Amino acid sequence: MEVEGNFEDLGLNQWILDHLNHLGFRRPSPVQFNCIPPALQGRDCFGCSKTGSGKTAAFALPVLQKLSEDPYGVFCLVLTPTRELAYQIADQFALLGKPINLQHTVVVGGMDTLQQAAALKKRPHVVIATPGRLADLLRSSEGNVNLKKIKFLVLDEADRLLDKLDGDFSEDLDVIFEALPKERQTLLYSATLTDTLNELQELSTKKPFFWEAEKTVSTVDQLDQRYILLPEHVKDGYLVYICKDLMEKSPNHSIMIFTKTCRNCHVLGMLLQKAGFDCVVLHSGMKQRQRLSALARFKSSNIRLLVATDVAARGLDIPLVQVVINHNIPGLAKNYIHRVGRTARAGRSGMAISLVTQFDIHRVQSIEEHINTKLKEYDVDEDEVLRILTKVNIMKREAEQRMDNDKFGEKKRTNKRKALIMEGKNPEAEAKRKRNERIARIKAERKERNQLKKAQVPETK
Repeated sequence: MEVEGNFEDLGLNQWILDHLNHLGFRRPSPVQFNCIPPALQGRDCFGCSKTGSGKTAAFALPVLQKLSEDPYGVFCLVLTPTRELAYQIADQFALLGKPINLQHTVVVGGMDTLQQAAALKKRPHVVIATPGRLADLLRSSEGNVNLKKIKFLVLDEADRLLDKLDGDFSEDLDVIFEALPKERQTLLYSATLTDTLNELQELSTKKPFFWEAEKTVSTVDQLDQRYILLPEHVKDGYLVYICKDLMEKSPNHSIMIFTKTCRNCHVLGMLLQKAGFDCVVLHSGMKQRQRLSALARFKSSNIRLLVATDVAARGLDIPLVQVVINHNIPGLAKNYIHRVGRTARAGRSGMAISLVTQFDIHRVQSIEEHINTKLKEYDVDEDEVLRILTKVNIMKREAEQRMDNDKFGEKKRTNKRKALIMEGKNPEAEAKRKRNERIARIKAERKERNQLKKAQVPETK
C-alpha cells in the first residue's frame, strides 16, 4: 500500500532526499511516512509493521540525519536478535549513510572477540549488535566500551528481544541498558510488536509515539497456505516427496524449510543431500562465516533449497522465495507469521506448506484464529510417499549416525558448561532449572488450551 506523500514531506535534509532519489526510492512506505517525522522531532517511537515494509530505513534515516548535524561516535546502538539480521542492517546503514562517510561496526557471536573490541575502541558512529556478544564485551575488561553518550537506542524485532520465553535475552539486555545514558531516544520496531507493548513502554523515558499498520499480524493475501495431516514417523518421507514434486514442476523456485532445532536442521540437510538435492543449512551451531556463506549462496539462487531454524525466520530480506515448508509447527502464531513471511513478499505470490501431526492440531487452530485464515489441504500422492519412505528412513538413520560420530554440538555444550562455571553457576542445576521452566511453560500452554476448549463447548441443559 502506497501513501499519499513523498520523502520531501517528512522533514528530511536535502542530502538525504538527493541520495534516496539516486538510490531509486521514490515514495516512503507507510511505516516510514508515519514514523520518521516523530523520530526527527526527538520522540521515542514504536513502529509495528509487516516484514519487508521498510522498517530499517524508518529508523536509519532519522539516525543519519541527526548524526550529520552533530557527528560523534558512538552515536547509535542497534540491537537485533540474530547475527544475519545484524549484518543485513549494517549493509543498509552503509548504503544509506554513504554520503556522510558513516563508520559502523557489527558485534555478534561467532567472530573474533578481540577484533570486535578493537573496532569498538575506534568509536564508530553506529554499532549493530546481538545482545549476547555486546554484553560479554561490557562485562569483560578487554571491551573497554563506552556507551554513555549514545543518542539513539534501536531495538529491531523488539518483541523477540524482550520475550522471556523466546530466546530470553533479559540478562544480557540488563547489562546493556545499565551501560546506556538515561537521556536517549529509543526506537523500537517489529512485525509483531503488540504482544510485548507494555514492556516496551517501560523502556521509554518519555511518552512514546506508537504506530501500528493495519492487519499487522495477518499474512498477505498473495500467500497460499496449505497443510498436510500425517503421522509423525512418516514426516521426512513427505518432506522429500514435496521437495521432489516442487522441484520437478518448477526447477527455478527457491524453497525454505524451517525446523525447530540445530540438530534436526543439520540432519534434514544431510538427508536432502543424500536424496539428491543441492541444499544448504543455516542454524546457530554453525560458524558465522559458514552461516553467511550459506545465506549468500541461497540469496544468489546458486542453491535453491535452504533448511533453517528460526534464526532465518525474522527480518531477512530474501525476495525470491517461492515456497516455505514448516517441518514443525511453531508454538506461537507470531513465529508462524515470521516464517511464512519469507515468501509472498513485495506483492509476489507464494506458498506455505505445514506438516501437521495429530499433536499439532491445536497449534494450527490457534494460528488460523490468529491470522483469520483457514489453511487448505495440500494434495499428495500417498503411493509415491510410501514407495520412497523406507529409503528415506535409512538415509536419515545414516545421517544421524554420522552426526553422532562427528560429535555434533559437543563443542557448543562444552563452551556453555565452561561459561556457567566461570560465572559461578552449577551446570547441572542450571540445566534442571531450564528443564523445570520448560515443563512449567508446557503445562501453562496445556491449561490455556483446555480452558479454550471448555469455552468453545456449548452448555447442555
